[in-house]
Amino acid sequence: MTAARAGDDPATRDRLPFAATPSDVRGRGFSSRAALPTMEGWIDAAVAPLPPRAVALADLPANLAEGAVLAAPLTAPGDWPPADRATRDGVAVASSDTLGAGSYNPVPLPGAVTVAAGEPMPPGTDAVLHVESMQADGPFVEALDSAAPGDGVERRGEGLRAGMVLLTAGHRLRPQDLGLLAALGIDTLHVGARPRVRIVLAGGPRSGPETLGAMLTALVVRDGGVVELVGPLPADRAALTAAYAAPAADLLISAGRTGVGEDDVAPLALADAGTLALHGVALRPGDSAALGRAGGVPAVLLPGEPMACLTAYEMLAGRAVRRLAGRDPALPHPAVPAVAVRKLVSEIGCTELYRVRRTADGLVEPVASPHRPGLAGAVLADGFVLIPAESEGVPAGATVTLRCFDGTSL
Repeated sequence: MTAARAGDDPATRDRLPFAATPSDVRGRGFSSRAALPTMEGWIDAAVAPLPPRAVALADLPANLAEGAVLAAPLTAPGDWPPADRATRDGVAVASSDTLGAGSYNPVPLPGAVTVAAGEPMPPGTDAVLHVESMQADGPFVEALDSAAPGDGVERRGEGLRAGMVLLTAGHRLRPQDLGLLAALGIDTLHVGARPRVRIVLAGGPRSGPETLGAMLTALVVRDGGVVELVGPLPADRAALTAAYAAPAADLLISAGRTGVGEDDVAPLALADAGTLALHGVALRPGDSAALGRAGGVPAVLLPGEPMACLTAYEMLAGRAVRRLAGRDPALPHPAVPAVAVRKLVSEIGCTELYRVRRTADGLVEPVASPHRPGLAGAVLADGFVLIPAESEGVPAGATVTLRCFDGTSL
């Protein structure tokens, strides 16, 4: 293998893994593993955003749950509001006509025009006198208070000026965005593509296909993809090769059979179907993940153990899905500072993910170490802390970055 062992010199380690095909690790173990930044670099080099899609504004509400994002910056087509308009119900007046008005000195307003909030201001008026500051006697209106120029008025262009950048590329659209765009008369938007992602469940019951299928489908949809779920398939090299080589996908994700057992044939099947570029990553959990190509598209092999699968998806496969969808490839989890209750021990040379929860006093404590399998710790956790490969861990009382799991409130 060409990737470096965990703990080797990073400058050397990060230059190596694009060269030779990794060897068969079954029954031997990994002689070396690629650094996580090297795996991320491979994905960034191999995966480019798909062409954006044009979507009618009327169809976008159904896309919001899928996280529709803009493919290009959006500029305001004109001033907003397009003309001076009332911000409250009342009568539109020339402010100079209300000078000296008071409850003991009502001032007649022969030119007053009744307006509702949102209506354009009539010519010759520059303020809206609210209903509590006026009295009416049939068609005659009197001011009981004076109004300054601009009272109750939103000026033309006060919200937006024509040509200003309204939303940037990569912006995830929200309900309020759609409301303003409709008001501006924008009827079509170019948003990120929805990549077709084939998820192959490899190896049968030992890999927990029901667990992995449900979890990975939700993750891919979150990141903007459309899922084709295949399997579970037996731990058969030929069957997996055929599934990997099948056309009509933008990305292949396979879960299971990536380790060192005799039936861990997924990496060999990927090599048969195309290219096995990297196998083994200095990441815990998830260290048996692999990258390559099959059927003309990038492929990410994930471990079958559920927590390792989740970790490798978030750090590797999710990055590929998000890039294809034209999104920010970085982790989508909100990051907030926190203080560790006790030491988080880590091994130099390996990026480690600690599942943690917040205490009542706002600190964080580990729920499960990177060595503990299973999703129970992830369910009980509020998020995770990543310990970088060059660190021996985090001492008690140190500030860490908590990345909140989906659905966890900040």
